Amino acid sequence: MTAQNKKRGVVENGDGGIGTALASFIANNEDLGPIVRRAFAAGNPDALFNSLRGIAKRKEVEIEELCRLHYEEFILAVDELRGVLVDADGLKGTMADENLRLQEVATALLQKIDEHIELDEVNKNVGEALATLKICLQVTSLCHMCNKDITEGNFQTALKTLELIEKDYMQKIPLERLQKVVQKKVPMIKLYIEKKVCGEFNEWLVYIRKSAMEIGQASIRQVSLDRQKDEGMRARQREADDYGYVGFDEHAYSLDLEDVGDEATVEFDLTPVYRAYHIHKSLGLGEKFQEYYYSNRLMQLNLDMQISTTQPFIESHQYFLAQVAGFFIVEDRVLRTADGLLSDSQVETMWEIAISKVTSILGEQFSHMEAGNHHLLVKDYVSLLCASMKNYGYQTTSLLEVLDNNRDRYHELLLSDCRKQIEGVFAKDSYERMVIKNENEYNMNVLTFQLENIGLVPDLPYTAPFSSCVPSACRIVHFFIEASVSYMSHCGTMNCYDVVKGYLDKLLKVLNDDLLNLIHVGSVEIAQMVQIAGNIAILERSCDMFLRQAAQLCGLPRRLLEMPHSGLTGRALLKASQNAAYTGLITLANSKIDEFVLLLTGINWTSEETPEHANDYMNEILIYLDMLVSAAQPILPKEALFKVISTALSHISDSIITVLLSDRVKRFNINAVVGIDIDLKMLEEFADDRFHSTGLSDLRKETSFKDCLVEIRQLTNLLLSNQPESFMNAVIRENNYGSLDHKKVTIICEKFRDASDSLFGSLSGRSMVQNARKKSLDVLKRRLKDFS
Repeated sequence: MTAQNKKRGVVENGDGGIGTALASFIANNEDLGPIVRRAFAAGNPDALFNSLRGIAKRKEVEIEELCRLHYEEFILAVDELRGVLVDADGLKGTMADENLRLQEVATALLQKIDEHIELDEVNKNVGEALATLKICLQVTSLCHMCNKDITEGNFQTALKTLELIEKDYMQKIPLERLQKVVQKKVPMIKLYIEKKVCGEFNEWLVYIRKSAMEIGQASIRQVSLDRQKDEGMRARQREADDYGYVGFDEHAYSLDLEDVGDEATVEFDLTPVYRAYHIHKSLGLGEKFQEYYYSNRLMQLNLDMQISTTQPFIESHQYFLAQVAGFFIVEDRVLRTADGLLSDSQVETMWEIAISKVTSILGEQFSHMEAGNHHLLVKDYVSLLCASMKNYGYQTTSLLEVLDNNRDRYHELLLSDCRKQIEGVFAKDSYERMVIKNENEYNMNVLTFQLENIGLVPDLPYTAPFSSCVPSACRIVHFFIEASVSYMSHCGTMNCYDVVKGYLDKLLKVLNDDLLNLIHVGSVEIAQMVQIAGNIAILERSCDMFLRQAAQLCGLPRRLLEMPHSGLTGRALLKASQNAAYTGLITLANSKIDEFVLLLTGINWTSEETPEHANDYMNEILIYLDMLVSAAQPILPKEALFKVISTALSHISDSIITVLLSDRVKRFNINAVVGIDIDLKMLEEFADDRFHSTGLSDLRKETSFKDCLVEIRQLTNLLLSNQPESFMNAVIRENNYGSLDHKKVTIICEKFRDASDSLFGSLSGRSMVQNARKKSLDVLKRRLKDFS
């Protein structure tokens, strides 16, 4: 071998010192064991391997070079051999000589054979060493890979490597010391991996508990958005039904591209759970981790069921319920994707525990809430929670039952709030016709509540037939209906409309009670009582609008409202209160008339002069009646107006007769009767004029205003008659004096005389007509006494 080849072999060796020593040992046929042990002890077996490979390569090069160098010589030798055949015989002698020399050389060859045997032993030892090194190298390489995977967090790969070591290499490791180390480290590594993934899982428990509220809020928010879309669609459908749209709506089922992809969802990471569970199963600890997961999540659930004691429930209920929703959304995902980590029964058990606690908390908190809007806020969020959980397959019947059980309590508070608002509205109202100054006010106070059937906005400013309390009361009723429907909606109540209608009747009873209190207890003027009566009439008519609103919000078709049984009992109460208002109005009017009639007692009943003008009391009465008609005509229905005015006129008639019957009038003469006749003519003229000017004649009543004065008119006509005794004629009495009572006529006729104790003393110097009237009256008085 040339120097160049040797030099190249050393360089290829990669480690000149070890390569040279190893080559020297091999060349000297020495044992390689010490060099191998020293290389492994020094932790540098790669250098040894590189040197061995270098020596082997160098030998191969030498062999190749040798073959290359002697190839041509071999050819020449063959040629020469042919030539030698010719000289074979000549060589026989030479061979004999050579044989002797060969015998001499045999001893040296035997020594070489012994050396070769020794080299075979060395080669065998080296092979065994290489095999041992190969196994050890594979094991250490796997250990290195395992350490690297653990460092990088690839625990599953590390476990596969450990399994490979245990299964394929553990019993084959030739070095006992290495085998013991590996056997000791493998369980430790598994324990380390178990603790590591448990630590990651514990961190996930903290993370998921913090994220649960956000997860629940996102789900509930999405349900709320879906509900708003559904309600909007139903509102458009109701509007279409109300306006009688027929046919297919091409937009009803169109895809709203603006809403696509807007779902409010929060992604959460379950990788630590999957990883921990899979690794525990790989370690044969799957059941242990299942128990660990369930127990920890159950403890977290119990912590989540504890409400804040430092914060009012109305402020914390959303966080509390969202935390519950988020918890079970996570559990649903784990149940469906974690390959048996949770069972259906375990999730059901946790849900039952949560529902039991939540229903208990809600029941207690509802009982402590004193504000209806607080109940509504909590109810809305609970219903959203139910809808959200229902999407994940959870049963929410118990929660809906809590809401249903709290329905009466909520409406009691709502009624209480509305009662206070109604009382405040009535207390602030001046009970004067409401003046609407602009179109916005008209829309807010009239059109919104359909208080008038005017198609167009009237000329502004506009004086409405009601006072300010009517639209305010309608606004309160509208709020009550909306709040009631809002509570009833999404609570699982099937007959929502009937329930809302029942509570609406209760509110109308509250409204009616306040109106009755205003009528019977409140100190109101006649104009205010007129306005109150008109307000009640409008509120009574508004009951249909209230029903339509309730039906519309409840999704009830309008055709069902037209059924006979669909009315409100509260409307009957308002109708009765309307009659009570009319009665109160009549009472006030009569009371005021009584004050004016008292002036009648102060006139001169025995005046010697015939009056030419009406008495002062009648002027006051006419002024008052004119004011009453002017105030009531634009407000009260015609039937009510007729009732009030006709009753007032009848009361005037009765009051004048009562004065004549009373002890305050001891006697009166013809001049007093003439004065009353003048009063009656003015009153009759007023009554007839108002009966026609107010349009009451269109009612085609059997009686007119003038007919209400028939009794006092017939009495006056009797007293002014030239033949008063004709009263006793049944036919004449039926035709001309049918409204008079003979007892009253008897008492009044006894008082009808002049100051000289003769019936017509003041007319004693006049014609015989007066004397005949006196005689006829005396006859009447006698016959009345006989009749009595």
